[in-house]
Amino acid sequence: MVVLNGFEVVKEALIINSEHSADRPRFPIYEKLGYVGDTKGIILAHYGSSWKEQRRFTLTTLRNFGMGKKSLEERVTEEAQCLCSEFKSQKDQFDPNLLINNAISNLICSFAFGDQLEYSNENVQRLLLLFNSALKAKSGLLGQILNEIPFLTHIPWLIDPVMQPQYELIAFLKKIILEHQKTWDPNYTRDFIDAYLVEMEKMKEDGSSSFNETNLLMTTYDLFSAGSETTSTTLRWALMFMLLYPDVQSKVQEEIDRVIGRDRKPTMEDVLQMPYTNAVIHEVQRCGDIVPLSMPHMTYRDMEIKGFLIPKGTTIITNLSSVLKDHEVWERPLQFYPKHFLDEKGKFVKREAFMPFSAGKRACLGEQIARMELFLFFTTFLQQLTFEIPNNQPRPREDPIYALTLSPQPYNIRVVPRV
Repeated sequence: MVVLNGFEVVKEALIINSEHSADRPRFPIYEKLGYVGDTKGIILAHYGSSWKEQRRFTLTTLRNFGMGKKSLEERVTEEAQCLCSEFKSQKDQFDPNLLINNAISNLICSFAFGDQLEYSNENVQRLLLLFNSALKAKSGLLGQILNEIPFLTHIPWLIDPVMQPQYELIAFLKKIILEHQKTWDPNYTRDFIDAYLVEMEKMKEDGSSSFNETNLLMTTYDLFSAGSETTSTTLRWALMFMLLYPDVQSKVQEEIDRVIGRDRKPTMEDVLQMPYTNAVIHEVQRCGDIVPLSMPHMTYRDMEIKGFLIPKGTTIITNLSSVLKDHEVWERPLQFYPKHFLDEKGKFVKREAFMPFSAGKRACLGEQIARMELFLFFTTFLQQLTFEIPNNQPRPREDPIYALTLSPQPYNIRVVPRV
């Protein structure tokens, strides 16, 4: 295993040598779920024709369902408005975690499963509970040990506690897919699962096709896991930083009032006129640093980085924390400092070392949707509400909880509607 640190090194590996570093190593505990051979969905699939087919299809389907289009933007805005209403309905202080998770999960559910679920719906609560349990189990100490010492996965009393939440989540998704198959109409595509069934039907005579029921299950699993946890965690960081830095919150609200006002709903066109808000969102992502080690890569062929040979088949850890907090790149790497993304005139500046979505061939395929969700939710929040630390609560801690992702310590908020 080779760990890559610092912006220049990671850039050379992921961008300049993007294909050389595009493979994935084995994940023994995931193989228990069916991530084997060419049936690995997208996130864990080896680099090759199956992965390319699945990624290309998923990106095309995302676009067809509105990625980068007005229709999806309107759905995100509607969900953000509903979440603000939920915040306002809380009588006193509350933990926003579950409400944010529900809102983001609603969006991915509507795309993947064609179902927008109410906050109180038992199915969405069950799905969220299973997903959170599965994430904790596979990213905990035991899950990591089992990945590194694969023969231990054959010992039932060791593997069962890790795998049971995963099995239940997979069973839940299988049930949804089965219901789709029963009601499927090839002339009417409701969601991602329907689109995948159409593709399976088209390719059923092609023996080399990677479109099959296992890949449908695994790709749906990938979409839900990648599309919910990361965005909801980033929004929780955003609210926490607004509690900790009320002067930043006030400046964002001033810009919202000036560009959007209090009555009109935010749109993605507004981002071009809101450099400070855009900088704050980017700084939340940089400081929150929610996927610090990204997913492990593996060299697809021999690769040379800064004069060091990394042979084909070597596992690579890209330390994104070392990029997002590189002392050679950022003025105040360990502080929340929105000016990292502003020039002397207050205009927004793109930074090459901004890699929260990773980079290269394996960059997050939902990056465009995530950017849209973060901007529309964040601006909707601060257009309608001011967030405060409740009187009887301590100042939230900035040190994170680590479990594959870095998430904020639990905190309560108090909301004050802006009139």
